[in-house]
Order: sequence, then C-alpha cells, then structure tokens
Amino acid sequence: MRAIVQKVTKASVTVGDRTTGSIGKGMCVLLGISTTDTDKEIQWMVNKLVKLRIFDHPETGKPWDADLLQCNYGILLVSQFTLQCVLKGNKPDFHGAMKSEESEKMYNKFCAAVRQAVPNSESLVQEGEFGAFMQVHIQNDGPVTIPIDSPESLQNQKVKPAKPQKQAKKKKEEGEKKKEDGEKKKEVGDKDVVEGVTEGVEKL
Repeated sequence: MRAIVQKVTKASVTVGDRTTGSIGKGMCVLLGISTTDTDKEIQWMVNKLVKLRIFDHPETGKPWDADLLQCNYGILLVSQFTLQCVLKGNKPDFHGAMKSEESEKMYNKFCAAVRQAVPNSESLVQEGEFGAFMQVHIQNDGPVTIPIDSPESLQNQKVKPAKPQKQAKKKKEEGEKKKEDGEKKKEVGDKDVVEGVTEGVEKL
C-alpha cells in the first residue's frame, strides 16, 4: 500500500460539477492499493497517517511537532491506482494495482478505518469518488509532500532486485573460477614445457 501525503491549506475533489469532498487545513492523501494488500496494511497505514507529525504544534507553535488529531484538522482521501505503476521503458504498467472491484472494497474499508480513528469524522474526513474521473484541487502548504509505503510494500520492492544481484554474483564467481582454472592449466602447460626442455638437455 502506498500513500502520498500532502500538507494542505485547503483541498477538494470535484467530479463534473459536483464537489465530492472538501477540507480546509489538514492533509490530502492519495492512496494506491496493491495486489498483495490486506486488512493489516490498512490498519498500519491509518495509524501512520493520523500520527504523522507534519503540523505546527497548536500550543507551542513548534513546527513538525503535531499530528492530525492534535490539530483537529481535516483529511481528504483519494483513491489513485496509478501510484502502483512501474515503468516498462516509457510506458506505465499498472499490473501491481489491485483489480477495481476488490480495490473498491479495500478502499471503503480504509476510509471506514480513518473515520473510526478521527473524532468529528463526519466533517473532518472527506473523500473523492472511487473509479470516477476526478479533478483534485490541492493547495499544498510548504510545500510538504511525504510518500509512505507499508512495510509489506517495501519488502516486495526490495525482493525484486535481489535476483539479478545474485545472478551477477554467480556470474562473477563463475568467471573467477574459469580464470583460476585457466591459470592452473597454464601452470601445467608451462611445467610440461620446462620438463620437456630439461629432458632434451639431459639427453644432449
């Protein structure tokens, strides 16, 4: 699961002429759900979002010292499958994104979990419209933009490059072994030549 968090002074989503969600100060979250995501990723991500300290503390004014709940700010949630994109050459590939029907259920669970975690969620938790062509209006404050990957997503990303690295190591070891074998053969060949010359000299 991948989220792009933007600290905003205001943000809204429109579909056609309709405004589906709108907040003042707070955060706009673009969410990309992968094929491997489960309820565990939902709980991890929600907990991370509501505790993310990107705001000035309401009492001390100290920057980067308060979370969404401490400030009583809004959160706008927008589903964005393109966050699970990988590039194949110059063409985006979205096979890592969960299929639409399953993803919608997962997204709805995610939104419900956020509403449960945020007091006054009826007014503070707003959403886009899943599967619709949306216009997302973001007035980024800072700008502050923070990408967050759930631990499982990070693990999946790390596993993929491991295979070519192992192959490269194996090829390197094979190359070194061939070089070593070649040197041994050369030593044997040189020894045979020396022995042959020695025998010739002795006969003379």
